[in-house]
Amino acid sequence: MAAASLPRRKPPPAPAETIEDGLFVNSVEKAFRVLDVFGNGQRSLGLSEIAAASGLDRSAAQRFTHTLERLGYLRKDPRTRHYELTVRTLDLGHRYIRSSAIVERAAPYLLDLSRATEEAVSLTMLDETEVVYLSRLLSRYMLNTNVQVGSRLPAYCTAPGLAMLSRLPRAEAKRILDRSDRRAYTPHTTTAMPALVAKLDVAARQGFVLTVQEIYPGDVSIAAAVLGAEGEPCAAVNVAVSLSRCQPEAAVERYSALVVTAAAAMSQSLPREQRR
Repeated sequence: MAAASLPRRKPPPAPAETIEDGLFVNSVEKAFRVLDVFGNGQRSLGLSEIAAASGLDRSAAQRFTHTLERLGYLRKDPRTRHYELTVRTLDLGHRYIRSSAIVERAAPYLLDLSRATEEAVSLTMLDETEVVYLSRLLSRYMLNTNVQVGSRLPAYCTAPGLAMLSRLPRAEAKRILDRSDRRAYTPHTTTAMPALVAKLDVAARQGFVLTVQEIYPGDVSIAAAVLGAEGEPCAAVNVAVSLSRCQPEAAVERYSALVVTAAAAMSQSLPREQRR
């Protein structure tokens, strides 16, 4: 799969319900809003750019960037006076990966799937309208990729996203699709709501999702949802192959049963509290 630019993620606004939440600390939300403006090509930003992107006034942006710099999460270039993230920002993500029961329990099944297919294998989780990559094993055929642990992609045009959406109550899945920025990343991207709902229906019946060049040219992906005890989607496992080496029909024949079996095994391996 050729490298491609990831969709640019907008910093999430403060939830409307926090307006009446007496326990909500606005300064913490604003600090995270500053951190959220970095990434996806925004490696270095000036104070005015941070203020504009975060929705803060210049004075507030200055206070928060200074505080985050003192705490070690931002670095200020003395020459350009631009800010950039530091390696300390990896700490929270690393702690999540190390403490996640899903990531821990899925690891041996992902490794087995990687060995059986010799293709790229991933574990993802649904977060609002996006999927987040929690684990990723690359194929020896894959020369380069921008998708790695922590990457986010839209759920509506990715196999793992559609796999998880297909296991949600249909009204909830439609609400997520309604909130999604359904734009075409390639000429093959499905964006119309009726066609997406039809895909969810097919996925629910067959137990897996096939996507072909929906977000990256030349990408073929097969995914299945990892389910909790009530049938709720906890994560998704997927295999990605290059269209130049494997046609969609062959990918389904070779990998769909392996992916479905791996997802079912992961579902059974979840801790009791996550399966209730």
